[in-house]
Amino acid sequence: MKLHNLTPAAGSTHSRRRIGRGPGSGLGGTSTRGHKGAKARSGYKRKIGFEGGQMPLQRRVPKSGFKNINHKEYFAVNLSTLQKLAEAQKLTKIGIDELVAAGLTNGKELVKVLGMGELTAKIDVEAHAFSKTAEEAIKAAGGNATII
Repeated sequence: MKLHNLTPAAGSTHSRRRIGRGPGSGLGGTSTRGHKGAKARSGYKRKIGFEGGQMPLQRRVPKSGFKNINHKEYFAVNLSTLQKLAEAQKLTKIGIDELVAAGLTNGKELVKVLGMGELTAKIDVEAHAFSKTAEEAIKAAGGNATII
């Protein structure tokens, strides 16, 4: 078998329809466009979501909700995570660089420390935001909570 002997499977290929090439082709006259109306004319372009004059779905369904343009998305880190990290690497100061090195954040996102878990080690923590309980727990353990 050679490349020039290869043919597609029987019935898998079709010749394209040549529309508007006279009545003998069977596809002349209206050229499969039907009679009159916008779709029969040249330059017709259907609008996205057009439902034939019926009120479109995006206008029937009411608007809802509110999007705050000033909202900041924080990556949450719990005190328990900081405790494990401090114990594993024997750290006294944890900042964004240490969290990136540990694979917790990518360094681009804002970090907020939350108060879930228990903190026994004296750690100085640098982050973009702290919850009240996290800040109190860090200070109670003898560390500092610094906002970047």
